[in-house]
Amino acid sequence: MNEEKQRAVVLLSGGMDSCVCAALARRDYAAAALHVSYGQRTEQRERQSFFAICQRLNISGKLLVRNEALRAIGGSALTDQDIAVPTSHAIGNDIPVTYVPFRNAHFLAVAVSWAEVLGAEKIFIGAVEQDSSGYPDCRPAYYEAFNRVIKAGTKEGNIEIATPLIHMRKAEIVRLGLELHAPFDLTWSCYQREDQACGVCDSCVLRLRAFAAAGARDPIPYAEKEIVEL
Repeated sequence: MNEEKQRAVVLLSGGMDSCVCAALARRDYAAAALHVSYGQRTEQRERQSFFAICQRLNISGKLLVRNEALRAIGGSALTDQDIAVPTSHAIGNDIPVTYVPFRNAHFLAVAVSWAEVLGAEKIFIGAVEQDSSGYPDCRPAYYEAFNRVIKAGTKEGNIEIATPLIHMRKAEIVRLGLELHAPFDLTWSCYQREDQACGVCDSCVLRLRAFAAAGARDPIPYAEKEIVEL
């Protein structure tokens, strides 16, 4: 890592938003990337995207960890095979069954611990409130509260979570990613398939709408080709 820049940790799931965050962190900081596997349906494909994005962005500092608790707890379509991933039909009206209970707290706890060891003062996470599925752990108030916890519970109290995308529309995130040359072709957002994106889950539909609104072509393969016209 470039020692002339301050260090930062970026949570990199392999999805579109986290990829743009990684590009921002890499531009402005000596970035290290953290990936958490938690027994989600597309675990292997997301891990593949993580490695590929790190290579393209030249992020050498990497940490992969596995969280066994979220799969054991269940309660989400992403971690419980008995709960079907729903087809998107009413995005934003209710919290969907794809919500993983308090997931981001698990991720951030690891990120804060690693940041303390690295001497990093920033943690980037690609949380988005607008044009999202309505997950409660993507709200600005959540990160304001978590920053207070970090200040009270770390040695120096100087680590801060950065959520640069949280107030942006998805189309704006696409445009920003294109400006940053974020490798969208390496990302994976689908909740249920690993060969081709399904094109019909919340995550796929939100992504496709964003690229269409931005006037750009989504470079990843989809099983439902007609959905691209949304």
